[in-house]
Amino acid sequence: MNILAHRALRGPNYYSRYPAIFMRLDIGELEHRPSDSVPGIVERITELLPTLQEHRCSVGQPGGFLERLGRGTWAGHVVEHVAIELQNLIGFSVGYGKTVDSYDPGIYNVVYRYRDEACGLAAGEEAVELVDRLFNGGDIDLPAIIARLKAIREEHMLGPSTASIVDAARARNIPWQRLSENTSYIQLGHGYRQQRIQATVTGRTDLLGYSIADDKEWTKQILGDAGIPVPHGQVCDSLESALEAAVRIGYPVALKPLVGNHGRGVSTDIRDEAALRDAFAIATRQHESIIVEQYIRGEDHRLLVIDGKLVAAARRRPAHVIGDGHTTLQALLERENRDPRRGIGHENLLTQIHFDEQSRRLLDQQGLTLQSIIAENTPVFLKSTANLSTGGTATDVTDDVHPEVRYAAERIARLIGLDIIGIDLLAETLTRPLEEQSAAVVEVNAGPGFRMHLSPTHGEGRNVGHHVIEMLFPDSEDNARIPIVAVTGTNGKTTTVRLLAHLLRQAGRNVGMACTGAIEIDNHVIMRGDYSGPQAATIVLREPTVECAVLEVARGGIMRRGLGFDECDVGVMLNIASDHLNEHDIHTLDELARCKSVVVDAVREGGSAVLNADDPRVLASREWSRGEVIFFTLDPASAPVREHVERHGVAFTVHEERIVMRQGRVEAEIIPVMNVPLAFEGHARFNVANALAASAAAHALGLSIADIQMGLQTFHPTPGQNPGRTNLVDADGMKVLIDYGHNVPALLALGELIDRIPARRRIGVASAPGNRRDEDLFELGAQLARMHDVVFLYETDARGRPTGETVALLLDGARSVAGSCRIEVVMDENDAVDRAFEAGGEGDLLVLLIDDIDSAIERLRGRRFNAPPSEDPAGTRP
Repeated sequence: MNILAHRALRGPNYYSRYPAIFMRLDIGELEHRPSDSVPGIVERITELLPTLQEHRCSVGQPGGFLERLGRGTWAGHVVEHVAIELQNLIGFSVGYGKTVDSYDPGIYNVVYRYRDEACGLAAGEEAVELVDRLFNGGDIDLPAIIARLKAIREEHMLGPSTASIVDAARARNIPWQRLSENTSYIQLGHGYRQQRIQATVTGRTDLLGYSIADDKEWTKQILGDAGIPVPHGQVCDSLESALEAAVRIGYPVALKPLVGNHGRGVSTDIRDEAALRDAFAIATRQHESIIVEQYIRGEDHRLLVIDGKLVAAARRRPAHVIGDGHTTLQALLERENRDPRRGIGHENLLTQIHFDEQSRRLLDQQGLTLQSIIAENTPVFLKSTANLSTGGTATDVTDDVHPEVRYAAERIARLIGLDIIGIDLLAETLTRPLEEQSAAVVEVNAGPGFRMHLSPTHGEGRNVGHHVIEMLFPDSEDNARIPIVAVTGTNGKTTTVRLLAHLLRQAGRNVGMACTGAIEIDNHVIMRGDYSGPQAATIVLREPTVECAVLEVARGGIMRRGLGFDECDVGVMLNIASDHLNEHDIHTLDELARCKSVVVDAVREGGSAVLNADDPRVLASREWSRGEVIFFTLDPASAPVREHVERHGVAFTVHEERIVMRQGRVEAEIIPVMNVPLAFEGHARFNVANALAASAAAHALGLSIADIQMGLQTFHPTPGQNPGRTNLVDADGMKVLIDYGHNVPALLALGELIDRIPARRRIGVASAPGNRRDEDLFELGAQLARMHDVVFLYETDARGRPTGETVALLLDGARSVAGSCRIEVVMDENDAVDRAFEAGGEGDLLVLLIDDIDSAIERLRGRRFNAPPSEDPAGTRP
């Protein structure tokens, strides 16, 4: 088997409303060997992956997949289920999958859900290898497969603290995304409503407070001055000064790096000079300055304060083993590390205990070795600090905290100035005030770990991530999102996006816009290029000032990566016409309509789908909408629209050459078509339709009729406001129309406008990308010849075709049309434009259907056109 394509679809997509992995798989000779032709396959896969029994498949009940396997299915379908189950076996709960035939025999499109992208992709690759061996009788080492996948999981997964915040965000329907690969730098929410975190440090975490917490001596000074009990200590920069400090303070002492976290380099209960020398060497590996301080006897507690409130407390104990009277300490340690609750790093509830230099020193102090037999029920501590990351355990004691201890913890958070703070307190108990016992705050932590509170070894777990989300997003469930409008269709997307963004800006919104041509933030271009895909959506939604996002959504982006968002407030579907067929296994107009209806399917409950009622395929897509449907139509007598309006639905149409909104028996006039510059006095009917669509979307977002009217009458088809889309310019007696019509339906619509513009001759410059079908390129050439007196054809993006093949097909189409049109091939776009400028004269209409808009506009600036030449401007007709 051979994987032809393999990628993550990161949002709603052609195959699923949810993120999924897409694999295009060539199963080769297995196309002729379904599973029922492989002896014992059901028994072998059941022994290998017994949990496949839970897969319901199309049968709809547990064991359904195994039943299908026994009856006979193809290897691609088996890969789907194995990829799903491998992810389940490493801790990611997924269930959805589908495998569909392609138009090519033996090639299947395999789709399955994922939780972690890297693990999902790796599971697919492992599944292909496993299934190939399964069908061909090869050996399968499942433990090795699981080990490899777990290693990838560990490399990419979020830590437990960050994951708890993300999980709490999901519970509130707050979108999130990683801002850099394999890190815990996370954006929660969109646009100006976003918040960012790095693990448990938030965008609100005070830098001064963070600095104080990172400096243990500074922390002690601030807390001590405020009457909080802290251990006496001294900062030392040399071993000699540390030895002197220990004598002055009095043994036992504790020693720790001046700057550090997670207990690294910390030693406690140091009883003599030799132990202090060892501890000094350990601490100075973390920082050149260390603190020698009074050793406080008592239990180690962690108090977690979020947004000024104590939300969790835990009693921690260092990594230890408990003797049984006949087993060596070495064997006890190995037994403890076999506890299934212990794992590497953050993969499990507890972390494995690593025997290191600190552990050896503690054993020396107790007169023990790894070969010592430990008495029954006797604990032996192997670490001096109780951090979970070094194998410690935790017991939840939140409900036991005395009100005075709670007040002290919340006061410490205010004194240090942190929104999230972990307070390390040594105390006999938390059930009595601190002044009534031996107690001291030994450290505070900015960005504290949550694992001990989420999943304590003993006691109730606390959902502390929820408190972080409530702090960052204190209001309604929707306050993390901004309105998103997604516009799709075959033609008119860019104009509709630009017009809608203009309407919103005129109404006072800060708009992030992405379309074919540019990304703009509040009317400032920040990137130029084709930004009609999910990457552009991500860029816009990351922008911290954006209040509303207006996004063009093209077919290619949907098929390659899915949408760049999980849901939208308004989905606009303009039309479905023949373009880009035979790409990404989209071969028919119905398949293209289903692809583009992903935008409608992504409309949230309570949102709106704006649909062109004049296009039957767009009209049919209303079944996918979970939100309100708003129609737009150029036909005021449209039967589906009339029925919709009678049911109190909203529709935008043209009545007596006025753009109107209808609902029930009410018709509200918005603006005469004559007053919409984009409509060219009503001659550009395709732009009237775009204006209707933009008006409907603006209404769905809450704009008033006055707002819509103002926006429509102030948006002009100029290179400044709508570059490369029906830009009509006068230049020395010649008119120049710049547009991006690259398919026959677009040319037919544009032709209605061109026919209304008086001209001596119509001279066209055009091409098309090479990823169109041969028949589409041929017909495009024919339509160009029908519309113009002279056509200059050039070669644009070949997209896999040999040089010259695309323009040759266009030329063949143009030649097939009987008439007087003259055609000339000029391979380079800029040369073709120059040739057209040279050929044009007063009274001519020059139609530039080009890619490089900026270059053409530069050619227009200051150019004087020659009088019409005496000879034929295009030479002899080919």
